[in-house]
Amino acid sequence: MSAALTPRQAEQIIQSRVLRLAAETRALRDCVGRILRQDVLAERDNPPFDRVCMDGVAIDSRAFLQGRRQFRLQATQAAGSVALTLASADAAIEIMTGAVLPVGTDCVIPLEEYDLSNGTVTMGQDAVAEPWRNLQRRGSDSPPGVPMLTAGTRLGGAEIATVASAGLAHVVVSRQPRIRVISTGDELIEPGEPIADHQIRRSNAYGVVAALQSHGFEAVYDDHLRDEEALMRQRLGEHLDTHDVLILSGGVSKGKFDFVPSVLKQLGVEEVFYQVAQRPGRPMWFGVGPRGQAVFGLPGNPVSTLICLARYVIPALNTAMSARVPAVERVALAEPLDGRRMTYFMPVTLQFDATARMLATAHAPNGSGDFLALADTDGFMELPPQPQGYDAGFSADFYRW
Repeated sequence: MSAALTPRQAEQIIQSRVLRLAAETRALRDCVGRILRQDVLAERDNPPFDRVCMDGVAIDSRAFLQGRRQFRLQATQAAGSVALTLASADAAIEIMTGAVLPVGTDCVIPLEEYDLSNGTVTMGQDAVAEPWRNLQRRGSDSPPGVPMLTAGTRLGGAEIATVASAGLAHVVVSRQPRIRVISTGDELIEPGEPIADHQIRRSNAYGVVAALQSHGFEAVYDDHLRDEEALMRQRLGEHLDTHDVLILSGGVSKGKFDFVPSVLKQLGVEEVFYQVAQRPGRPMWFGVGPRGQAVFGLPGNPVSTLICLARYVIPALNTAMSARVPAVERVALAEPLDGRRMTYFMPVTLQFDATARMLATAHAPNGSGDFLALADTDGFMELPPQPQGYDAGFSADFYRW
């Protein structure tokens, strides 16, 4: 594959080669963050009855409109109780939020607009009574049988509540991908262990795992491989047998000890492309294993690693789970920037200006090893090649971490 791929071309190729994961049925309580693989239909009218939206008293609004301002308190009806029936037009029923509207009433007067004393409700001067005030009509949200959620939806709090309202204790969702994050290199030392001057901390893998977990991926494991070809062949083969996705950090370039591409080829992994016309992250590698496993070889520099993860890997994982693709955000530069001859991923922080327009302030790293520049940023802009520079207000695609 040509090295002149644009980021968009690389993305399209990856998306076209990622295998869709199987669906599974899980208990609703275990589905937070999962992707729906079924439509969720309304079990009945939503709400299923004329629902009271305020604590107060339920009355027949016609009596109020005819001039009545005092009502006899007939009874109290709580949420979850069978609907009472209004005895007469001069009666009122004390009612609680969420309760069924009593038969014969059509209006709820809130607590603030009346006094209750000795069983008599006296309306205040600011009381208002009109049909269906402080009520949610039956079926106003949705009728039965219509899709409330469709396949591809990510299940957050509101969505879980919606599924529960449909009466479903179990739901069909995408299986989580089994992901192995692999860092390579003899120079990498674990946090907490003694370190020599010529060594560096093994930080990339921690950042990749954390980023994946923050996006809801649960089956994420990591490994560290020394620069030994035989060891790599053994361990990478084991990981290919047991995982859906391998994400490698480092070892994909053309150096003497960059064994990863040749080892993957020996293991039957097809090299789909190597290098993308982008900075940082040009030496990115993508391949497909013999069973369709997605293999990402991310550059070893931390800025490149995290940017390529957000730009390509996480969207591919969402596609594998059949998630609905969200629209790409666009933001505008707060200040002008120097030009770039190649697509450039610029870390930025976001803020609103006085007109509520979202503006991005650039945080250019001091090279692709400057992971400190990414701290406290919101994501990065994808600036297209433009040697003449970018004016303040220039708009481009934005990707969140």
